[in-house]
Amino acid sequence: MSAAALLSVEDVSVELPTPRGALRAVDGVDLALAPGRTLGVVGESGSGKTMLSRAILQLLPKRARLGGRVMFEGQDLARLSPAALRRLRGPAVAVVFQDPMSSLNPVLTIGTQIVETLHAHLGMARHAATQRAVELLGSVGIPAPEQRLRQYPHQLSGGMRQRVAIAIALSCEPRLLIADEPTTALDVTVQAQILDLLAREQRRRHMAMILITHDLGVVAGRTDEVAVMYAGRVVERAPTPELFAAMRMPYTQALLAALPKLDAPPHTLLPAIAGRPPDPTRRPPGCAFAARCDRAEEDCRAARPPLTAEAHQFACLHPLPGFPSPNPLPQGERAFFSLSPCGRGPG
Repeated sequence: MSAAALLSVEDVSVELPTPRGALRAVDGVDLALAPGRTLGVVGESGSGKTMLSRAILQLLPKRARLGGRVMFEGQDLARLSPAALRRLRGPAVAVVFQDPMSSLNPVLTIGTQIVETLHAHLGMARHAATQRAVELLGSVGIPAPEQRLRQYPHQLSGGMRQRVAIAIALSCEPRLLIADEPTTALDVTVQAQILDLLAREQRRRHMAMILITHDLGVVAGRTDEVAVMYAGRVVERAPTPELFAAMRMPYTQALLAALPKLDAPPHTLLPAIAGRPPDPTRRPPGCAFAARCDRAEEDCRAARPPLTAEAHQFACLHPLPGFPSPNPLPQGERAFFSLSPCGRGPG
């Protein structure tokens, strides 16, 4: 593990037992994340993104089998006791889930949920915790925070609930925040607000962040590095500007092509990725994307391509020849693609 890495995921795999056999949801993933950096993890549904995040958090289903190591600040999280993991989650590692209605307790007020978090992890007295809760709600853009403390999750809009979930996740000043599809259930205007909020708090607190999404447009201007997952594996990984300037993996290009474009005529059909991902209990011997790839040849079906060792990594025997993206993004530029209702975009 690099001395500079806050988090190091080393050859991590996750297997789940099913009636049809072992389902390998995560397959030999290696990742590293330094303090203050943001990693985007992108892939379609079923690619293993959420299961990877649960492996990092050590929140896997009881019968799941975890292989490899998850190292956080030099500790192997799989070797920690349940009590040590509970002490770690919150002050060190926090998570924002995609559905705040299921992550927030519906029978407790917003104030109670924040105050209990502060008391359990930081030992704050009730009065001080209540004052801190008001400050946290205000910092994430919730108006009239004193009034919101007395309300229940069902009394808030979806965007407000997600802001509350972010406030709870940030309450103990974590060094790593995992945001798992944090904008899935929200309309496009609120999505942009939530993503801007996460980016602002990440920079202000200098915390590391993993942003999990199925939308390349979300990570385009908000991450330092992108890892693209398919069928449980990382198939392309590069610094964000390099990835968008020259994609090498056909799957990554197909994900980008499937995004709505702001300048497209009305009712334009999106180019879908043909076919379906492979059965995770019956993985093919070669490249998992070969059956859906128009560049696949016989050698692609015979052996699984390894991830290359360069700074711009890709797992493809016939990669795109430094294919320039139709929306290349310079360093630091923001792009919303499908998120932007106001015409903001690259360029």
